[in-house]
Amino acid sequence: MRILLYPNRSKDTGFAVTRQAVALLQSSGAEVLAGQRFRPALGDMDLTFLPRADALRQADAVLTVGGDGTMLEAGAACIEQEKPILGVNLGRTGFLATCEVSELATKLPRLAAGDFALEPRSLLEAECAAHGWRHTAINEVVLYGKSRLHPMDYTVFCDGVPVGRYRCDGIIAATPTGSTAYALSAGGPALDALAQVLEIIPICAHGGQHVPLVFSAGRRLTVTAEAENRDNVFVCADSQDPCELVPGDTVEISLSARRLPLISFDHTEQFRAVINKLMRR
Repeated sequence: MRILLYPNRSKDTGFAVTRQAVALLQSSGAEVLAGQRFRPALGDMDLTFLPRADALRQADAVLTVGGDGTMLEAGAACIEQEKPILGVNLGRTGFLATCEVSELATKLPRLAAGDFALEPRSLLEAECAAHGWRHTAINEVVLYGKSRLHPMDYTVFCDGVPVGRYRCDGIIAATPTGSTAYALSAGGPALDALAQVLEIIPICAHGGQHVPLVFSAGRRLTVTAEAENRDNVFVCADSQDPCELVPGDTVEISLSARRLPLISFDHTEQFRAVINKLMRR
């Protein structure tokens, strides 16, 4: 098994956890790969350093060391190469990065041996054709106002039929994986991560219009920033590469045919995370 390391140097001070992970993987018979940019910090270890694209192509799996943000960053590349990914959690919550530091000694030997299951997580495809913007999201696609001084009006269509009109600070379209991220903070439900659905949640809606909407996999959603809005809005996928929209622009959102394979050692990990990291805080 060849494992590509993807550490976050700002989270893993001195690469202490990364070095622990390398030792465990190598003692279990895995070959450990790393990007060339990590050679100055980890060059004293017996790693195979390659350009990032080459390392990803050669890897059987990817191991991130950081938090959920590190998983999202690495996950975008894993989608293209269809590589399974596991995250070591050094962040605050860790719904994507499900391996805690205390679990390294039990989970990493299983990773090296290929003793794990894959959870195919749903993704969103979002497109604003008027601006040539198209992105894939692991967690969510968000539309939000350029100015926080006043709310904007948005209309949501499902398969061309209007299903909601909101005056609010923004709109979140989330995957089941993303339902425990920004969407949950905005009042959305926590969904089974393997459900083939997507959800829409208005952010701080006026007039009590805050009911989340859940749609089945085959639906195609359109979110319109109404032409009467006073200012432009932005749209982004997983907080990356925002696109500025003018009043009247639309964004098409649907579930992708692609999936992100997350490495799992227990099919109840998501539910244990909800109990341990949300309900027992």
